[in-house]
Amino acid sequence: MKNAFCFTVCIWLALTALAFAQQSSSNPAPKEKLVTAHATGSFDVKITPQPSDEKDSLLGRMSLDKQFHGDLVGTSKVQMLTASTAVKGSAGYVAIEQVTGTLAGRSGSFVLQHSGTMTRGAQELSIKVVPDSATGQLEGLAGTMMIKIEDGKHFYDFEYTLPAAR
Repeated sequence: MKNAFCFTVCIWLALTALAFAQQSSSNPAPKEKLVTAHATGSFDVKITPQPSDEKDSLLGRMSLDKQFHGDLVGTSKVQMLTASTAVKGSAGYVAIEQVTGTLAGRSGSFVLQHSGTMTRGAQELSIKVVPDSATGQLEGLAGTMMIKIEDGKHFYDFEYTLPAAR
């Protein structure tokens, strides 16, 4: 009986130590201080339609080259898929965009994911930084971007967070 009790206590101690070790290792390191910021500016865009795989398809493919000016200075390459409909003003697109440049004096690159729909002229747009896609001094970047087009000119409005500079 004494041996069974000692065995049970030893197993309990081992399991407790293992659980404590797992809990300690699963707790992430203290998070870095994040700086929330806002960037605005304009961009130039060159759109190049890509060949379609099917005739008379409502689906399209485009590649875009952008040049950013303002608080974000850099370039980007975009791959876009589009869908049009028979209803005027209704369409959708998805795109992946790799941006390389300088933001808040810090250089690197990051990827934006676009999702846009238009329902009879009413637009919805979501553009987000792909988590963990930022490199260089922009590592840790997160945020959302909005695009405005006024008088044929393109503008961006970028709300973002970055780890505080070291």
